[in-house]
Amino acid sequence: MQVIHATCAGIDVHKREVKVCLVTRDAQGKRTSDVRTFSTMTKELLTMRDWLQDHNCRVVAMESTGVYWKPIFNLLEGDFEVLLVNPTHIKHVPGRKTDIKDCEWIAQLLEHGLLRGSFIPPMAIRDLRDLTRYRRQLVNDRTSEVNRLQKVLETANIKLASVATDVMGKSGRAILNALLAGVDDPKQLAELSKGRLRNKKDELELALQGLFRPHHALLLTRILAHIEFLE
Repeated sequence: MQVIHATCAGIDVHKREVKVCLVTRDAQGKRTSDVRTFSTMTKELLTMRDWLQDHNCRVVAMESTGVYWKPIFNLLEGDFEVLLVNPTHIKHVPGRKTDIKDCEWIAQLLEHGLLRGSFIPPMAIRDLRDLTRYRRQLVNDRTSEVNRLQKVLETANIKLASVATDVMGKSGRAILNALLAGVDDPKQLAELSKGRLRNKKDELELALQGLFRPHHALLLTRILAHIEFLE
């Protein structure tokens, strides 16, 4: 079988360690493979990188295993061509011997050009994706807290959401803060409405006549604090 990469490495990634198979050839073309194990601590990974560079290895491949591939990819991408390969693709390549290690099989496939790497965007784009993913999670968390707040109000028979389109708008927050401050007069609460909601004061007054207890106040206090934190 044609050799595409005379010197290359296959990396089997785990949570606490990586197994690396380095394939090299001497001047006569004789193939040698060396399998070593390194911990995933940065010092050990740097040792692994130096070992590969000392043998003029310029291309490596590894499976996209959970999130464990990311720090290794980040460490190697500036000095090597790194192929991140779907584990399913590796599994379906025929010809594997039963006694061969995963890292040896990856190295062998890479050696003969049988691996197809996934597209990995530049680090700046990966960083941006992390931030947008985190922001999306925070938005979802806030939505969950608002839904939780509305359930507490419904439990207390406060029908604010039936009249106000946004219970966390200016009017809604003013009413909620007043409730927490001990105001229980529906008319007085309805007077806190602003904008177009003031046109619904009579309906709002009916909606705010409920059974609001200290228990509900405790829950709302915690929920509102979390919402403010998320904002």
